[in-house]
Amino acid sequence: MNRNNRSRLSKLASAAALLCPLLISNNGFAQEKSIDSYYARLSKQDHFNSSGNPLTKVEGIIQQDRANVYALGRRDHEDNLDYFFAIKENRALIGTLIANSRISDEASAAIINGTPLVFVQIYKGYITIKVMPE
Repeated sequence: MNRNNRSRLSKLASAAALLCPLLISNNGFAQEKSIDSYYARLSKQDHFNSSGNPLTKVEGIIQQDRANVYALGRRDHEDNLDYFFAIKENRALIGTLIANSRISDEASAAIINGTPLVFVQIYKGYITIKVMPE
């Protein structure tokens, strides 16, 4: 192998080393194009179901947030609209999508115990939830 080929191979290896971590997200899933995404403030009203019972799981809080936005007309100021969960049948998939996801203990605690601003990305078969810094 001549010097030019070694140099090109070295550059290619360096580029691959830089890009490979970008291909895997924090949740361990290969990066693909999201179907939809939105920001939402998970306020106190999102922590109680329609009967007034407290919600203690991430999936329940996320599902209630989207129900509040689309079905009950209780949208928080920082809640964005999305196309995917605007469809009632898709909101019913939130539990499954979250079950197929990896959410850190810190993010789960912030969602369950607080009222964070979150960024949700929807993919085929799972979602990612990022708690935004305040």
